[in-house]
Amino acid sequence: MRIRLVVALFAFSAAVQASSTLRVGSQVLTAGDSRERVVELLGKPTSKSHTRKPHSHGSRRGGVRAVDKDQGGEQWRYRRGDHVTVVTIVDGRVSEIEDRRL
Repeated sequence: MRIRLVVALFAFSAAVQASSTLRVGSQVLTAGDSRERVVELLGKPTSKSHTRKPHSHGSRRGGVRAVDKDQGGEQWRYRRGDHVTVVTIVDGRVSEIEDRRL
């Protein structure tokens, strides 16, 4: 049973890779790069969506603090051959790069 779980986890980890760098031809996109650099290397995204940080509990009295959508950032999706690349941008800078094989 444990062996199956380990094999399944290994297979999943090989399919999805979250990273702070992405090689694009002879160039490298890294966390901290600007949104202009993303467009320069990857072009116009296939789609964009706003991400939201989860609501956090405010006080001991059970208050909930709403989070502005701009604080969560944007996710830009790119279809690159047999890969889908998702670049998360927060405050105009790359915060995470996820690359997965279809």
